[in-house]
Formats: sequence, C-alpha cells, structure tokens
Amino acid sequence: MNVPRLPAALAAELAARFGTRFSTAAAVCLHHGKDESSFAPVPPDGVVFAHSTDEVAQVVRLCHAHRVPLIAYGTGTSLEGHLLALHGGICIDLSGMNQVLAVRPEDLDASVQAGVTRKQLNAALRDTGLFFPIDPGADASLGGMAATRASGTNAVRYGTMRENVLGLTAVLADGRIIKTGSRARKSSAGYDLTRLLIGSEGTLAIITEVTVRLYPIPEAISSVVCAFAGIAAAVKTVIETIQLGVPVARIELLDALAIKAINRHSKTALRCAPTLFFEFHGSPAAVEEQARTVQEIAAGNDGMDFDWATRPEDRTRLWQARHDAYYACLGLAPGARSLTTDVCVPISQLAACIAETVADLEHSGLVAPLVGHVGDGNFHLLLLVDPLDADANVRAKAFANRLVERAIRMDGTCTGEHGVGLGKRKYLALEHGADALDVMRAIKTALDPDNLLNPGKVLPD
Repeated sequence: MNVPRLPAALAAELAARFGTRFSTAAAVCLHHGKDESSFAPVPPDGVVFAHSTDEVAQVVRLCHAHRVPLIAYGTGTSLEGHLLALHGGICIDLSGMNQVLAVRPEDLDASVQAGVTRKQLNAALRDTGLFFPIDPGADASLGGMAATRASGTNAVRYGTMRENVLGLTAVLADGRIIKTGSRARKSSAGYDLTRLLIGSEGTLAIITEVTVRLYPIPEAISSVVCAFAGIAAAVKTVIETIQLGVPVARIELLDALAIKAINRHSKTALRCAPTLFFEFHGSPAAVEEQARTVQEIAAGNDGMDFDWATRPEDRTRLWQARHDAYYACLGLAPGARSLTTDVCVPISQLAACIAETVADLEHSGLVAPLVGHVGDGNFHLLLLVDPLDADANVRAKAFANRLVERAIRMDGTCTGEHGVGLGKRKYLALEHGADALDVMRAIKTALDPDNLLNPGKVLPD
C-alpha cells in the first residue's frame, strides 16, 4: 500500500511543540503500527505522545490543516487491525494520559483520562469498597475499551462498556473538544452522542476522558470449575442457567484443546475436557445458593469435577489462567499466528451455532481452540495458522467467513466485542443492510468529511 511521507512542515511544527514526545524513529513507528491481530504491521509516519486533551486537540488541528490522517493508540491490544496506519499519518499515543481524575464513591462513578487501564483504575479504587467490572482480559486502556465497545468475562452480569460509560470528552476531526453525556443516571436531552462514539473505533472522534459507573465489591465471591464429556452438555448447562435466571457473574467455556493449553502455560491441572468456569457475586448465602443451583444443573448434564474456589488467591489463579488462554493457545503451534474470531448469538441459538461450528472445524482440518463468554452468547475460536502456509491461511479465512455467516443467519453478530477494525468491515452490509450502512457513512462524512480519523477502518470502502 502506498503510504505517504509526512509533510515536512507538519513534522517541523510537531517537533517544535512536542520535542522528544514526537518521534519518526522506525522502531517507534513500527511498535505503533501493529496490534495483537494476524495482520502484518503498517506503521504510521510519526508518533506523538500526548499528555492532555488540549495536546490531543493541538495535534488534531495541525493534522487537519495539513490533511494528514490520525490514529489513536492506547495499549495496542486490539485484535482486528484497528491500529494499522493504512494511509500513513500520525499516531497519537494516549498511554501517558493515565490520571484518575476523580472518584466519587457517593455517586458510584469515576472520571479518568483515556490512557488509564482497567487494572490501574481498580488499584485506585482499592480503599473505596468499589470496583470497575468490565474485564476484557488484556489490561486495556479505558479509552480503547470505550472506542471498541469492549466487554469480557463479567458482561453477563454487569454489561459492556456501552452500559457502563456515563460520559466522554472527545476531540473531533477538526480539533474541537466536546463533552457528551452527564453524570446523571438518565437523560432525555438530545442525541445520545456518548453511545455514538462508543464502538466507533476512533473513526468519529478521539476519546480523551471517560466517566464510568462503579459497583460495590461483592460481600462474597465464589468461583467454580466444572468439566463435561462434551461441548453440547456444557452449552446446555449454560443455557439452562441463564434461562433459570441465576444471577451468575461470569460463565466461561473452554474446549479440551484450550484446557490443554492453559494447563501447560499456567501449570494448572484441570481435566482435559470441555470446561465451564463460573463466578458468583453477592452475600454469602446468595452465592452459596447460586452455586448449588448451578451444581444441580451441571449434574443433570453429567458435569464432572465441580470444584469450588473461594479463597482470593485461588480465584485469582483460576481467572488469570483463563485470561492467559490467548497466549497459552499460541503455544500449541509455535510460530503460528492466531486468526481470532468472536461471534455472538442469542442464547437460544448458542448450542446450534457451536455444534455447527465444531463440525465445520473438524472438517476443515484446522487447529482452533474454542473459548467464550458464553453467558451472553459470545464465543471465540483461535485459528492457529502458520503465516507462511498459504493453503492453511485460505482455509482459515474461509472457515472464519462461514462462522460469521452462520452467526448472522442465527440473528447474531460478526463481532461480539473485538470490534470491526480492518478485519470485519466486509460483514457490515450482511449484518445491517445497505441502507443502514449508508446512514453510518453519512454520520462519518458529517463528523469527519476529509476521512482523517483512522481511515480504512469499520466502514467498507
């Protein structure tokens, strides 16, 4: 792809304003031109390390004046090529914007700069009795999580970033600064710009501050692991648990191959079989009741090794092993990259979707561990493919296409939480229809008429 050189006048202006916090060094640009996806890196022409909303606005105004593209960067953990500088330009690194601006325990909310990570926020909340529950696994930045509408393991109880962001500060494509939403718990005032920007992946504005909901730390927490003879029995347990109304906080599914991987990586000793990880939050009596109910459901589906973990250190080890599943699974095929999928379907369609997918996978001959936040119908396959094996890459992409088409046919979505980025643009018309896509393009044109903000992402060309 033809990547334009950075205009000398713009480079001089950025160097004069930001000094050593502006870099065109090849290593710095390469680091900012790749993420955790299977796409090859495409570096920007330069990187600015911003420390405030005003500084972001200054960079945006300069780039707008020179018609140079801009890409926001948080921690680099995205999975769909969101960070690739397809048209060159400037990357704005927001990781230095890492201040917790305000914690308001009485209102159960907090305001942070976009570079604050979820772990950093929860560390700052340690003495308040509150926590921020959205947990995508990676220690992602709150700005990036808002931009991709992230969710993760706790979404079945606490929702996604869409439900947990009260307001934003953002910089528009021409450098104007806007504030969206308020700290009120409801409002009927005007268009909901907060929800418009959440999930926009840096294509409509650059998010610089986020105000989020907080929750009381549960009085009691219990984690449970249960193995099954087959995936169908595990999925049936999930569906019955949700339909019965058990207020479970997390339900994670790992197939036998994923369990094998995390046993090797995290030194756990779980049975190599399809396995559900549960977590329950509430009072001691409520947690015990929830766990007993799920144990009965699992037993009715021939669940095995129903193992409780109530001590914090045991729970932490268990969930850390789950969070490390991505890197653990990469270890199954050294040298391979993961083409990662993340479809989501209505809970009533989950069993059928996974059954068809597993049959398709067996026929394809691909190595692909399955993990998923199945409590809300979301599951992932890590297609482990040698980048140099052309045939395997063709088969993997064809399988991923069939999986997405299957999910959409079942009234699901092509991406439950990773976002569209570069990788899933071609599915938007299939999922939403041409007319809806035209509306999205009209919004993009209205807010970014010169297509400077993360061009080439989300919307198909």
